[in-house]
Amino acid sequence: MTALTIRQIKQKIGQLMNGNTSSQMPSFWLTDWLLHVIDKPKLFLMTDDDYQLTDSELAQFNAGVVKMQQGMPLAYLTGQQEFWSLNFSVNEHTLIPRPDTEVLVEQVLNWINAQTTRVDNKRLLDLGTGSGCIAISLAHELKQADWQVVAVDLSLDALKVAQHNAVSNDVGHVEFIQSSWYQALPTGDEHWFDVIVSNPPYIDEADEHLAGLTAEPISALSAPNHGLADIEHIVVQAPKYLRTDGLLAIEHGHDQGTAVRQLFLDSGFESVHTVQDYGGNDRVTLGQCP
Repeated sequence: MTALTIRQIKQKIGQLMNGNTSSQMPSFWLTDWLLHVIDKPKLFLMTDDDYQLTDSELAQFNAGVVKMQQGMPLAYLTGQQEFWSLNFSVNEHTLIPRPDTEVLVEQVLNWINAQTTRVDNKRLLDLGTGSGCIAISLAHELKQADWQVVAVDLSLDALKVAQHNAVSNDVGHVEFIQSSWYQALPTGDEHWFDVIVSNPPYIDEADEHLAGLTAEPISALSAPNHGLADIEHIVVQAPKYLRTDGLLAIEHGHDQGTAVRQLFLDSGFESVHTVQDYGGNDRVTLGQCP
């Protein structure tokens, strides 16, 4: 195998990004993958152009490029994804955390911090936790506020990843439960939650964009009824599990804001509003339980 330097690899990356086969691949995937393979910081690409990759490093880099060209996301190659200043392990059993989901975390924290009424034994529920990024990020921020965080997912494989992420991020006060949404959770006054959050499947099963997301678990991406079936179930059932004036916050598609707000209103929620993501698209709808 012909040895290549960082300079030559960067030239190769430029050629790849100009080729048709990589039109859907973000350019940073290739540079981040290179840094992962050689285990160097970003500055290295600017200061050490003459660094020569070993044969094993070059083989690993080339193999990863092929996989990404075939549709595998970078995060599944590295097994890692940053979210809310934390680092999360991901695999084929979990969705890859997106920056837009940080809006959900941010809005929940803003609401909690704005509460003036003192409530003891505060509880938060994350439905469909996946990698655990939402529950763990919130628990990390609420570590000093004595919150109990419960995270549920139907997939045991996803829960194993989430439990690992809780440990690796030094967040010990999250309870993980296998459940189809609320199914395994008890009801009653002593079991009420102050906050329920969820990033459920919300892509329409007929959406053409699903074809480009085949590496991720489709069951965590798409839902019937134009992508609204799981959201509707969560909203309709939420009053059984939320205390009076408790918060429900749900992430959804950019074109679902109106429909989701109507679901909230039909279930009696108050102060219903939708917040946009960093791209200016409707992304998170919130409401308080009557």
